[in-house]
Amino acid sequence: MVKLYFEKIYNTDRIAEPCFIGFPVKKGELKSLNDVSVLDEEGKEVPSQNKVTAYWDDGSVKWLYTGFFADIYGDKDATYGCELHSSHKKTFPKMSFKDNVLQDSGFKAKLAVNSEYLFECIEYSDIRYEKFISLPSFEAEGKKYVLNIDRWEVRECGEVYTVIKGLGTYGDVYGGELTLRFYKDKPWFETEVRFINTTYDKLEMRNWKIDCPVDFEGKRTTVARSNYKTKYQTSEEGEEKYEEITAELLMGEANEHNPEVFYGTFFADVSDYNRGVAATVYQAQQNFPKAVKSCKDGLTVYIIPEDKTVRFEHSMAITQKVMFHLHGGESLFEINNRSIIYQMPDRPAVSPDVFKEADVYPHIFTEKKVNDIEIFLINKADEHSRCYGMLCWGDSPDFGYTNQGRGGGELVWTNNEYDFPHSCAMMYARTGIRRYLDYVLVAGKHWQDVDICHFSDDPLEMNGQYEHTNRHNHGEVIACSHQWVEGLFDYYHFTGDKDAYDAAVKIAENVTRLLDTPQFKFKGETTARETGWALRTLTATYLETNDEKWLEKCSFIVDHFEQWEKEKGHWLSSYMDNVSIRVVFMISVAIVSLMKYNRVRPQKRIEDMIMRAVDDMLENCLLDNGLFYYKEIPSLKRLGNNPIILEALSIAYELSGDVKYLKAGVPTLKYIMSISAASGHMGGKKLIEGVVMNGTVGTKGFAQMMAPITCFYTYASETGIL
Repeated sequence: MVKLYFEKIYNTDRIAEPCFIGFPVKKGELKSLNDVSVLDEEGKEVPSQNKVTAYWDDGSVKWLYTGFFADIYGDKDATYGCELHSSHKKTFPKMSFKDNVLQDSGFKAKLAVNSEYLFECIEYSDIRYEKFISLPSFEAEGKKYVLNIDRWEVRECGEVYTVIKGLGTYGDVYGGELTLRFYKDKPWFETEVRFINTTYDKLEMRNWKIDCPVDFEGKRTTVARSNYKTKYQTSEEGEEKYEEITAELLMGEANEHNPEVFYGTFFADVSDYNRGVAATVYQAQQNFPKAVKSCKDGLTVYIIPEDKTVRFEHSMAITQKVMFHLHGGESLFEINNRSIIYQMPDRPAVSPDVFKEADVYPHIFTEKKVNDIEIFLINKADEHSRCYGMLCWGDSPDFGYTNQGRGGGELVWTNNEYDFPHSCAMMYARTGIRRYLDYVLVAGKHWQDVDICHFSDDPLEMNGQYEHTNRHNHGEVIACSHQWVEGLFDYYHFTGDKDAYDAAVKIAENVTRLLDTPQFKFKGETTARETGWALRTLTATYLETNDEKWLEKCSFIVDHFEQWEKEKGHWLSSYMDNVSIRVVFMISVAIVSLMKYNRVRPQKRIEDMIMRAVDDMLENCLLDNGLFYYKEIPSLKRLGNNPIILEALSIAYELSGDVKYLKAGVPTLKYIMSISAASGHMGGKKLIEGVVMNGTVGTKGFAQMMAPITCFYTYASETGIL
C-alpha cells in the first residue's frame, strides 16, 4: 500500500474531489494495472483511473499515474492509499466519448464541427446551453485570426476524467491547439488554449479572447480578483463589469505566497440566479496581461486584453488555461471557492521513502542528515526570481550573462539551463515538500512552450532547446551542450501530460542530428560538455523509453572521448586559436554523463577514463587553497565554484572506494555554501522589458548544484567526512 497524503488547506469540504498523482514503483513490483485500486481511510475503494508513464527494462511498471476521487474535509488533512495488488478491485462506470459527444451520468457535451463555437450543446443536470463558448481568436496587423479545429483526438477517457485535444490553425497561418479536460459528474471543465508561431516573423498579438455568450434574463454580472481576500465588482442589473491585470497593478501589489503554488484568483461570472457560468483564468497574475468581462450578453476572457500587445518571436508557443464552471445560480462565495481551488488544487503526496525504494533518482537520499546542508539546499531552491508575464513565467534571466552583454543590452533568459525542473523534481522526491512539485509544473510548461523551437525548415533547429539568450530565442543557438530532457520526463510522470514526453523525445532526436555534424568528427574541437550533455540526454531518453536506438549515439560519444584522450593526452578544449585548456566544470560534465551511461552499459574502459580524468584534475587543476580553478589560462585561473566537480569526485569514490576523492571536495562544498548564502528576492520588484521581476537570482545556480551536492553529501556523510 502506497500512502497518498493530503495536507490541510481549505476550511470547506471537498467531496469527490478529482485528485491526481504520479509516483515511481520499484523494479519488478508491479506487472499490470489490473489490480491497482485507491482506497479511502476506511479501506473503501474509490473510483480511480490509472496509467503507466514509464516501464522498467524488465517490463514492470516504473511510474504510475492515477486520478481518483477523494473526500477532504474542512480544516483537516487526509490519507488515501494506492493498493498495487488489490484483491477487491471494483468496476466503476466510465465516461464515454462517441461521435463527438462526451457523456456521463450527469454531464453531456457535443463538440461542434465546422462552427465558430466550441460546443454544439452542453448539458449539466437540467441546465442546457446551445452554441456555447466561442473558439479562441486574436488580432494582429489589423486582421482577426480564429482557431479552426481540424480534428479532435481522445487522449484519455475513463472513470475519473477525459482529455480531448483539438488540433488546428489560426487562420491557416499559425499553429493552434485546444485541450479539454472533463471530470466525471462535475460541472466544471478546463480549456487549455495553445498558440504556436509557425512563421519566421515575430507577431504582435492583441485581443486574444474567448467569448461565452448567454441569453439569460435578469442577470447578475460579476468580475473578481483576489490577493488574500477576493474583491468583487457586481451588478444585480446586468451592467458591464471589467477587471484587468497589468504590470502597473502587480508593481503596486504586495503578495507573500510562493506564486508557483498560489498567488490569487481571477474570474468572471454571469447568472440569472437559477443558472450561471463562471470562467476562471489559471494563474492570471503570473501570466499577465489578462482581463475578464461580464455583461448582459455573457462573459469574455481576454488571454491578452484588447488594448495590450504581446510579441511572439519566431517558433514560439504559449499555453494558457481557463476553467468554465456551469452552476445552478450559486452564491459568489461558492463560485469563488471553486475558483480558488482551481488555482491551488489538493495535491496528494507520497513519502520520500517511495522514491528512495524505487531508485529512480539515485544518490540523493542521505541517511545522516546535516542540517546546515539541508537548510542550504532549501534556500537555494527557493531563492530564484519570479518573473511575471505570460512569456516569462517559469523562467528567470541570468544577470551574469546579461551584464556580460550577451543579450546586446537586453535580459538574457536562462531557458532552464542545467534542467531546473529536474533538480526541483529531485528536491520534491527527497523532501515531500509540495512547492518543489509546483516549481516543476510551472518551469516545465514554460520550457515546452517558449524554450523549444516549434517551427523551422532547418532540422538542426527543429524541436531543439534554445541556449540562454535575449527574448528567449533571439540568439537562435541550439547546441548539444544546452539541451536537457530529464525535467520534461519528470513533468510527464507528475502530470500525465504526454506532450511533455513527446517534447523530450524530440529534443533527443535533435541532439542525434547535431552529433552527425562535422564538428564532432574532430577530437578537441568541441568542449567536453558538448558531447557530455548529449550523452546524458540520450542515456536519459533510453532509460525512459527502453529503446536501444538511443544507445547507438552513446557508444559513438564514448569512442569520441576515448580517441580524444589518446590524441590530446587529456580532454583539453580548444579555447582560442592557439590555446587548448582544461575546463574543470566541462570535464566534470563529461565524467558525470559517462558514469550515467556506464550504469546502463558497464565498461571498464569508461571507468578507467573517468579515473584518469579525475586524477588529472587533482594533479593539475587544484589550487593551494584546496579549491579548483575555473579555466586553465592565466586570465581565467580564478577560484572555481561550480558544484559539478563534487559529483565527479563522488563518482571517483564510488569506483575506487578511496575517500581521498571525497576529502578533495570538502573545501569546494564549504566555499559554495559560504558564497551562496540564500539571497531571497534580492533587488526587490522591478519592471524590466515589460516583465515584472521579483528578485535577481536565476534558476541556473540551483539547477547545477542539486544533484552534485546531494550525491557528494550522501557519500561524505556515510563515510563520516561530514
